[in-house]
Amino acid sequence: MEEKMYSYKYPHPAVTTDCIIFGFDGAKLKILLIERGLEPYKGRWAFPGGFLKMDESAEQGAKRELMEETGMVAEYMEQFHAFTEPNRDPRERVITIAYYALCKIQKVRGGDDAVKAQWFDIEDIPQLAFDHDRILRHALSALRERLHFRPIGFDLLPEKFTMKELQLLYEAILDVKFDRANFAKKMLHFDLLVKLDETVWPTPKRKANLYSFNKESYEELKHKGFKLEF
Repeated sequence: MEEKMYSYKYPHPAVTTDCIIFGFDGAKLKILLIERGLEPYKGRWAFPGGFLKMDESAEQGAKRELMEETGMVAEYMEQFHAFTEPNRDPRERVITIAYYALCKIQKVRGGDDAVKAQWFDIEDIPQLAFDHDRILRHALSALRERLHFRPIGFDLLPEKFTMKELQLLYEAILDVKFDRANFAKKMLHFDLLVKLDETVWPTPKRKANLYSFNKESYEELKHKGFKLEF
């Protein structure tokens, strides 16, 4: 008897991907979520994601699901963990491969089996479907660890930004408060920033310098690795 393709004697788990997309609005860290339109957990919020097709890699599947469910494209996604608990999905035995990405905030829309897509403040995340609360904790931990070894900001901040905006980004990710002068000194030490001949007025009484990233130094440090201690 001829065996069918992808048919085996032993049971195999299904595989999904989940996308944890971080954004920054200039003051707070944001997370992109979708409202599920199907059971299980219909009406609950979750990460964009879904079942992997037989002819695609996990990264391809993650990017496809992100586009289908939110209309968003993430050029670079980083795999950070696989979640394999036997009972994590009530439908069947499902392993999920989780990716995270740092993206500038943009308009999103629900699509496919997602009723809608929406950005949420990291401090105001609703109860999530499946084990996505746990996945979020792992994603935040991975992001914080990465922050110490690779410069973060280029993907989240506008082309021109103030030192205060950069400080708020790092504070939002690490959930700490920094001394303003010490933070600026630390950032300027790595030659990551270019001080521009432009200023803005965040308040009527205070003028702030604008900066941009030194792209050559940024890429060199990103690939070579560096250790940032506060």
